[in-house]
Amino acid sequence: QVQLVESGGGLVQAGGSLRLSCAASGTRLSNNAMGWYRQAPGKQRELVAHITSDGTTNYADSVKGRFTISRDNAKNTMYLQMNSLKPEDTAVYYCNGHRPFTSWGQGTQVTVSS
Repeated sequence: QVQLVESGGGLVQAGGSLRLSCAASGTRLSNNAMGWYRQAPGKQRELVAHITSDGTTNYADSVKGRFTISRDNAKNTMYLQMNSLKPEDTAVYYCNGHRPFTSWGQGTQVTVSS
């Protein structure tokens, strides 16, 4: 059974930073293309960043230059470093496969105040 658990969200002022974590069990992150997604109130879930098994990364235009996706293979944990946060980044953030392969978890709430 695959389980992905997000953590690290919180309330931060505009311009601040947060680091989100995605702890995986039941699958090796290094064997999968993985992504971070977010869903803001009233909007569709969107892919904001992904990383392939060989370490190649890609970002949505809205977060490019501000967010960094990475993983620690020894800890089987994926991260999203979020810098220069904007109120528009407010959303629930989720991790899953780049092509989702498991149920969506609870996510972690990120709220950016102006």
